[in-house]
Amino acid sequence: MKYYVYVLESEIDGRLYKGQTSDIDKRIKEHNLGKTKSTKGYKPWRLVYFEVYETREEVLEREKYFKTGSGRAFLKEKLQNK
Repeated sequence: MKYYVYVLESEIDGRLYKGQTSDIDKRIKEHNLGKTKSTKGYKPWRLVYFEVYETREEVLEREKYFKTGSGRAFLKEKLQNK
């Protein structure tokens, strides 16, 4: 099974949301249908970045990193270069 760490951007105000899942398409649909309490007020969302991992442990560590100051700086640089 593959696991994904992903970053969504709100089309309303540009805020970023970081998460992880094993079914990225289903998860993005759930965000855009308002099924996630923390994101429903800022929909629609669009996928701006993701990475694929082989284990749940790897993806959880990467998600945790994205939520740190250095992880946010990494994402900012990645997203500016796209």
